[in-house]
Amino acid sequence: MTWTAPQIERTTVLSTLGLLPERPLLEGWLTWHRETLLVKCAGLEAARLATATVEPSNLTLLGLVRHMAEMERWWFRRSFAGEPVGEVFAGPSDGDEGFDGVDPANAERDFERYRAEISASDAAVAGHALDETFSLTSGAGLSLRAVHLLMIQEYARHNGHADLLRERADGTTGD
Repeated sequence: MTWTAPQIERTTVLSTLGLLPERPLLEGWLTWHRETLLVKCAGLEAARLATATVEPSNLTLLGLVRHMAEMERWWFRRSFAGEPVGEVFAGPSDGDEGFDGVDPANAERDFERYRAEISASDAAVAGHALDETFSLTSGAGLSLRAVHLLMIQEYARHNGHADLLRERADGTTGD
């Protein structure tokens, strides 16, 4: 039997976020974007998830899932929390982590790793103030607030890519 990305039931409704305090607002937008990536993949078989559909780019929906698992780990766990964890998926350290090595045979595993990284990321920042800061290896400082904003923009950009990839895969549009 061929693995198919599961349907996703959204837990966040955008219209409910507008009047929330800052932390729930940021977490709500992040959750919405995380779910959007999964919605873009829902119902596609592993082979379709691993197929580049916008030539000449080699970008795939499965590659985006893998990349965002890397970004979750990098920003929340490795950078902010200082956890001594390696990469989720081995690959280049040029901003394209997770895009290479996409294999439909590993799609279910890759999705589970993505979900696990979200859980681990949420746990890594639980109880920390948005104003809490850390230093990057470059010496630049960032706050947890900035990391949330950074991840929201990272997801927003890549969810735009996912829109195009999904439309080319089977004509599905919308979120």
